[in-house]
Amino acid sequence: MIAAARDDHAHGVVDEILAAGGRAEAASLDVTNAETVDAVVASTLDRTGRIDILVNNAGITRDQLMLRMKPADWDVVLATNLTAAFTCMQAVLRPMVKQRSGRIISVSSVVGQAGNAGQANYAASKAGLIGLTKALALEVASRGITVNAVAPGLIDTDMTKKLSDGAQDDWASRIPLRRLGTPEDVAAAVGFLASDEASYITGHVLAVNGGMYT
Repeated sequence: MIAAARDDHAHGVVDEILAAGGRAEAASLDVTNAETVDAVVASTLDRTGRIDILVNNAGITRDQLMLRMKPADWDVVLATNLTAAFTCMQAVLRPMVKQRSGRIISVSSVVGQAGNAGQANYAASKAGLIGLTKALALEVASRGITVNAVAPGLIDTDMTKKLSDGAQDDWASRIPLRRLGTPEDVAAAVGFLASDEASYITGHVLAVNGGMYT
Protein backbone atom coordinates (compact mmCIF):
# COMPACT_ATOMS: atom_id res chain seq x y z
CA MET A 1 0.00 0.00 0.00
CA ILE A 2 1.14 3.54 -0.82
CA ALA A 3 -0.76 6.20 1.11
CA ALA A 4 -0.60 9.66 -0.45
CA ALA A 5 -1.60 12.52 1.83
CA ARG A 6 -0.93 16.09 2.86
CA ASP A 7 -0.56 15.50 6.60
CA ASP A 8 0.51 12.99 9.21
CA HIS A 9 -2.76 11.02 9.11
CA ALA A 10 -1.40 8.69 6.42
CA HIS A 11 1.58 7.89 8.61
CA GLY A 12 -0.79 6.78 11.37
CA VAL A 13 -2.54 4.47 8.92
CA VAL A 14 0.81 3.07 7.84
CA ASP A 15 1.73 2.37 11.46
CA GLU A 16 -1.50 0.41 11.91
CA ILE A 17 -0.82 -1.65 8.78
CA LEU A 18 2.74 -2.41 9.86
CA ALA A 19 1.53 -3.39 13.33
CA ALA A 20 -0.89 -5.85 11.71
CA GLY A 21 1.96 -7.47 9.80
CA GLY A 22 1.38 -5.75 6.47
CA ARG A 23 3.65 -3.60 4.31
CA ALA A 24 3.00 0.08 3.73
CA GLU A 25 4.65 3.41 2.95
CA ALA A 26 3.46 7.01 3.11
CA ALA A 27 4.19 9.74 0.59
CA SER A 28 3.13 13.32 1.28
CA LEU A 29 2.27 15.42 -1.75
CA ASP A 30 -0.03 18.07 -3.18
CA VAL A 31 -2.50 16.12 -5.32
CA THR A 32 -3.27 19.26 -7.33
CA ASN A 33 0.30 19.21 -8.67
CA ALA A 34 0.47 16.83 -11.65
CA GLU A 35 4.26 16.61 -11.58
CA THR A 36 4.36 15.40 -7.98
CA VAL A 37 1.57 12.89 -8.63
CA ASP A 38 3.48 11.50 -11.62
CA ALA A 39 6.65 11.32 -9.54
CA VAL A 40 4.97 9.32 -6.76
CA VAL A 41 3.43 6.92 -9.27
CA ALA A 42 6.78 6.46 -11.03
CA SER A 43 8.56 5.86 -7.72
CA THR A 44 5.94 3.31 -6.71
CA LEU A 45 6.31 1.47 -10.00
CA ASP A 46 10.09 1.43 -9.63
CA ARG A 47 9.81 -0.28 -6.24
CA THR A 48 6.81 -2.56 -6.72
CA GLY A 49 6.41 -3.02 -10.47
CA ARG A 50 2.65 -2.46 -10.40
CA ILE A 51 -0.25 -0.39 -9.06
CA ASP A 52 -3.42 -2.25 -8.15
CA ILE A 53 -5.66 0.23 -6.34
CA LEU A 54 -6.21 3.99 -6.48
CA VAL A 55 -8.53 5.69 -3.99
CA ASN A 56 -9.29 9.35 -4.67
CA ASN A 57 -10.13 10.75 -1.25
CA ALA A 58 -8.84 14.34 -1.29
CA GLY A 59 -11.53 16.85 -0.43
CA ILE A 60 -11.96 20.41 0.84
CA THR A 61 -14.85 22.84 1.29
CA ARG A 62 -15.17 26.57 0.81
CA ASP A 63 -18.85 27.02 1.58
CA GLN A 64 -20.74 30.15 0.58
CA LEU A 65 -24.00 31.12 -1.11
CA MET A 66 -23.60 31.38 -4.86
CA LEU A 67 -24.13 35.15 -4.95
CA ARG A 68 -21.25 35.63 -2.51
CA MET A 69 -18.92 32.86 -3.67
CA LYS A 70 -15.52 34.06 -4.80
CA PRO A 71 -14.13 32.59 -8.04
CA ALA A 72 -11.01 31.55 -6.12
CA ASP A 73 -13.14 29.43 -3.75
CA TRP A 74 -14.82 27.78 -6.73
CA ASP A 75 -11.48 27.09 -8.41
CA VAL A 76 -9.67 25.60 -5.41
CA VAL A 77 -12.52 23.21 -4.55
CA LEU A 78 -12.81 21.96 -8.13
CA ALA A 79 -9.02 21.66 -8.40
CA THR A 80 -8.70 19.60 -5.21
CA ASN A 81 -11.86 17.52 -5.32
CA LEU A 82 -12.24 16.83 -9.05
CA THR A 83 -9.25 17.79 -11.18
CA ALA A 84 -6.83 16.08 -8.79
CA ALA A 85 -8.83 12.85 -9.16
CA PHE A 86 -8.51 13.13 -12.95
CA THR A 87 -4.76 13.68 -12.56
CA CYS A 88 -4.32 10.65 -10.30
CA MET A 89 -6.51 8.45 -12.51
CA GLN A 90 -4.56 9.37 -15.62
CA ALA A 91 -1.26 8.72 -13.84
CA VAL A 92 -2.16 5.14 -12.84
CA LEU A 93 -4.06 4.10 -15.95
CA ARG A 94 -1.06 3.22 -18.09
CA PRO A 95 0.36 0.64 -15.65
CA MET A 96 -3.11 -0.70 -14.90
CA VAL A 97 -3.87 -1.12 -18.61
CA LYS A 98 -0.52 -2.83 -19.12
CA GLN A 99 -1.15 -5.30 -16.27
CA ARG A 100 -4.82 -5.66 -17.36
CA SER A 101 -6.16 -5.19 -13.84
CA GLY A 102 -6.86 -2.47 -11.31
CA ARG A 103 -9.36 -0.86 -9.00
CA ILE A 104 -10.13 2.87 -9.02
CA ILE A 105 -12.44 4.20 -6.30
CA SER A 106 -13.38 7.84 -5.82
CA VAL A 107 -15.01 9.26 -2.71
CA SER A 108 -17.91 11.43 -3.82
CA SER A 109 -20.66 12.68 -1.49
CA VAL A 110 -24.40 12.67 -0.95
CA VAL A 111 -24.10 16.39 -1.69
CA GLY A 112 -22.99 15.49 -5.21
CA GLN A 113 -26.22 13.51 -5.63
CA ALA A 114 -28.78 15.68 -3.84
CA GLY A 115 -27.14 19.13 -3.73
CA ASN A 116 -26.95 21.43 -0.72
CA ALA A 117 -27.49 25.15 -0.39
CA GLY A 118 -24.27 27.05 0.16
CA GLN A 119 -22.14 24.29 -1.34
CA ALA A 120 -22.43 24.80 -5.08
CA ASN A 121 -18.69 24.35 -5.58
CA TYR A 122 -18.49 21.23 -3.40
CA ALA A 123 -21.63 19.71 -4.93
CA ALA A 124 -20.34 20.35 -8.45
CA SER A 125 -16.99 18.74 -7.67
CA LYS A 126 -18.55 15.64 -6.10
CA ALA A 127 -21.16 15.28 -8.85
CA GLY A 128 -18.32 15.61 -11.34
CA LEU A 129 -16.57 12.67 -9.68
CA ILE A 130 -19.65 10.54 -10.33
CA GLY A 131 -19.71 11.47 -14.01
CA LEU A 132 -15.96 10.90 -14.29
CA THR A 133 -16.34 7.50 -12.64
CA LYS A 134 -19.09 6.35 -14.99
CA ALA A 135 -17.28 7.54 -18.12
CA LEU A 136 -13.94 5.99 -17.21
CA ALA A 137 -15.62 2.72 -16.19
CA LEU A 138 -16.85 2.33 -19.75
CA GLU A 139 -13.44 3.14 -21.22
CA VAL A 140 -11.37 0.61 -19.28
CA ALA A 141 -13.72 -2.28 -18.46
CA SER A 142 -12.29 -4.37 -21.29
CA ARG A 143 -8.86 -4.06 -19.64
CA GLY A 144 -10.00 -5.65 -16.39
CA ILE A 145 -10.11 -2.34 -14.52
CA THR A 146 -13.12 -1.42 -12.42
CA VAL A 147 -14.00 2.18 -11.62
CA ASN A 148 -16.50 2.97 -8.87
CA ALA A 149 -17.45 5.67 -6.40
CA VAL A 150 -18.55 5.81 -2.79
CA ALA A 151 -20.98 8.56 -1.80
CA PRO A 152 -20.89 9.13 1.97
CA GLY A 153 -23.56 11.04 3.81
CA LEU A 154 -22.88 12.93 7.03
CA ILE A 155 -19.73 11.31 8.43
CA ASP A 156 -18.16 12.16 11.78
CA THR A 157 -14.91 13.72 10.53
CA ASP A 158 -12.89 16.88 11.05
CA MET A 159 -14.66 18.39 8.02
CA THR A 160 -18.17 17.91 9.42
CA LYS A 161 -17.09 19.17 12.84
CA LYS A 162 -16.56 22.55 11.16
CA LEU A 163 -20.27 22.79 10.33
CA SER A 164 -22.39 24.98 12.56
CA ASP A 165 -24.57 23.27 15.15
CA GLY A 166 -27.63 24.21 13.13
CA ALA A 167 -26.23 22.70 9.94
CA GLN A 168 -25.25 19.50 11.75
CA ASP A 169 -28.72 19.19 13.27
CA ASP A 170 -30.34 19.82 9.88
CA TRP A 171 -28.28 17.08 8.22
CA ALA A 172 -28.73 14.65 11.13
CA SER A 173 -32.51 15.04 10.98
CA ARG A 174 -32.44 13.60 7.45
CA ILE A 175 -30.76 10.33 8.45
CA PRO A 176 -33.24 7.43 8.84
CA LEU A 177 -30.67 5.38 10.79
CA ARG A 178 -30.49 8.23 13.33
CA ARG A 179 -26.74 8.46 13.59
CA LEU A 180 -23.80 9.98 11.81
CA GLY A 181 -21.66 7.64 9.79
CA THR A 182 -18.13 6.79 10.84
CA PRO A 183 -14.90 6.74 8.85
CA GLU A 184 -14.95 2.97 9.33
CA ASP A 185 -18.32 2.77 7.53
CA VAL A 186 -16.81 4.49 4.51
CA ALA A 187 -13.57 2.50 4.68
CA ALA A 188 -15.56 -0.76 4.63
CA ALA A 189 -17.33 0.30 1.44
CA VAL A 190 -14.06 1.30 -0.21
CA GLY A 191 -12.45 -1.95 0.91
CA PHE A 192 -15.28 -3.95 -0.61
CA LEU A 193 -15.03 -2.18 -3.98
CA ALA A 194 -11.27 -2.78 -3.96
CA SER A 195 -11.68 -6.49 -3.22
CA ASP A 196 -12.04 -9.53 -5.46
CA GLU A 197 -15.64 -9.85 -4.30
CA ALA A 198 -16.47 -6.66 -6.26
CA SER A 199 -14.82 -7.79 -9.50
CA TYR A 200 -18.13 -7.67 -11.41
CA ILE A 201 -19.10 -4.18 -10.22
CA THR A 202 -18.05 -1.12 -12.22
CA GLY A 203 -19.48 2.32 -12.94
CA HIS A 204 -21.41 2.08 -9.68
CA VAL A 205 -22.01 4.66 -6.93
CA LEU A 206 -22.26 3.00 -3.51
CA ALA A 207 -24.23 5.17 -1.07
CA VAL A 208 -23.03 5.13 2.53
CA ASN A 209 -25.48 7.60 3.98
CA GLY A 210 -27.72 5.90 6.53
CA GLY A 211 -30.67 6.12 4.13
CA MET A 212 -30.73 9.92 3.91
CA TYR A 213 -30.75 9.85 0.10
CA THR A 214 -31.74 6.94 -2.15
